[in-house]
Amino acid sequence: MNILETIQKAKAKQQKLLAILIDPDKISLATLASKIAQIEQLQAHFIFVGGSLLFTDILDELVLKIKEYTAIPVVLFPGAATQISKHADGILFLNLISGRNPEYLISNHVIAAPLLAQTTLEVLSTSYLLVASGRETTASYISNTKPIPSHKPELAVATALAGYYIGHQIVYLDGGSGALETVPTTMIAQVSKNIKLPLIVGGGIKNKKQLEAAYQSGADLVVIGTAFEEGLQL
Repeated sequence: MNILETIQKAKAKQQKLLAILIDPDKISLATLASKIAQIEQLQAHFIFVGGSLLFTDILDELVLKIKEYTAIPVVLFPGAATQISKHADGILFLNLISGRNPEYLISNHVIAAPLLAQTTLEVLSTSYLLVASGRETTASYISNTKPIPSHKPELAVATALAGYYIGHQIVYLDGGSGALETVPTTMIAQVSKNIKLPLIVGGGIKNKKQLEAAYQSGADLVVIGTAFEEGLQL
């Protein structure tokens, strides 16, 4: 079963999924084995790898090392067209449709497409929506886009519907790495109610209560990044 089918079947059965996000700049290869052991203890379904801005050139090495330690599928969460590793299992082909910067609507995709065509990566067409999270995140700064206001769930719904009609396979609501606030549960609920696509939610989730609230509001897959890096209990 491929990655998209796994997510779609889980949604149909109302089974909730968990992904742990690993930022190559924030992980040490020397401690990777213990981190992977923690991820397996959490019974995560996917490991996402990527970041908005990478200072280290260890993506291939990191992905290969992860796959040495676990059979959990590795999915790239790229911040730029260059963040591609043929050793991963899949890649979120992110369209930042909450913004109006053509670099993140099509330009990066044109650069990445010929590289992806040379791999066997499963490419997951994803509507990516940044949501205001209490402060500017690296994602909003680097992409030079304004996030959707957290008190405007109707804008998120309209944007997610546009992604659905364009033909995207997944919708991702994200507060961004290091978000102060989570994506509001009212926004998650309204987007979930109005689209048929699997819904991924990430950003600002720091504890089990917030994790469960995202699930109960309609998230099909929740992504944990900073909380895992900081060793918080989930």
